[in-house]
Amino acid sequence: MSSIHPEVQAALDMARDLRNRIADLRERIDQVRARRPSPSGAVIPEVDAMGRLTGLYLAPGTAARFTTAELTAEIMAAIGESTADAARQHHAIMNDSIPSDLIDAADPAAAPS
Repeated sequence: MSSIHPEVQAALDMARDLRNRIADLRERIDQVRARRPSPSGAVIPEVDAMGRLTGLYLAPGTAARFTTAELTAEIMAAIGESTADAARQHHAIMNDSIPSDLIDAADPAAAPS
């Protein structure tokens, strides 16, 4: 009967831990949704962490209330704000997920003196 060398077992354990961390991170990123209203509040888009438009709400009567150019500006402003918010959420998740020992290893200036 052969047994696994302790260093090989440690590497396998670290790989499993890394896979679990990546899965958790992807799950958190998949849950990101940003919904920022337009300047008038009549348009609310939903944007995911990758900046994809996943939904668009128009308040009743919005299409009749605005000209085509005004409605386009409302939609684009709301999408822009939502995309920026989703990017901030994504950035926060990514920065919170990096272990401090990796940050110190990557940036010698960040290591304590």
